[in-house]
Amino acid sequence: MRSESRPVSPWNIANVVTVARIFLVPVFAVFVVLSGMEDSAWRMLAAALFVFISATDFVDGWLARSRGLVTEFGKLADPIADKALIGTALVLLSFYDALLWWVTALILLRELGITALRVAVLKHAVIAAGRGGKLKTVLQIAAVAWYLWPWPEPLDAVGPWLMGAALLLTVGTGIDYLWKAFKLRRGDAGRTR
Repeated sequence: MRSESRPVSPWNIANVVTVARIFLVPVFAVFVVLSGMEDSAWRMLAAALFVFISATDFVDGWLARSRGLVTEFGKLADPIADKALIGTALVLLSFYDALLWWVTALILLRELGITALRVAVLKHAVIAAGRGGKLKTVLQIAAVAWYLWPWPEPLDAVGPWLMGAALLLTVGTGIDYLWKAFKLRRGDAGRTR
């Protein structure tokens, strides 16, 4: 059993997986660019790599929690890996006219804004991801993967529906985070009076 007072080394398997995810994002981007969103083989490779990188997000989190390997580095690097992957995918999909730019902008604004908010309130408390946030992430992954895969008609039409659901949850959970941060800040202000 690990002693609670002994610090966890940042050089652990969970953090190695997280760093590997970050390094795979440019490889994913190259696959999308090589596909031009027209070449089916490259699109399939890009979709498969996107799903693989997304799945490893659950792996590194499970490793960190189950083996007591949670570190400050991991807490910082994990969301960076998540945002880098989703952000890169959304920007590339919009660049190739597969996804409207305003959808990409709204999702990125929410993701970056909430990440900044979570960092800002970190000294007061951690705003943990709720069920809605986790479902939002799953829907974003499903939607992006669907857009990347070269589905024939009419199956390709499922992508916009998945993205619409992801967008609604992205905005809804963003509002929920803002409300939680507001209540947390208001509670702190009340205690200091």
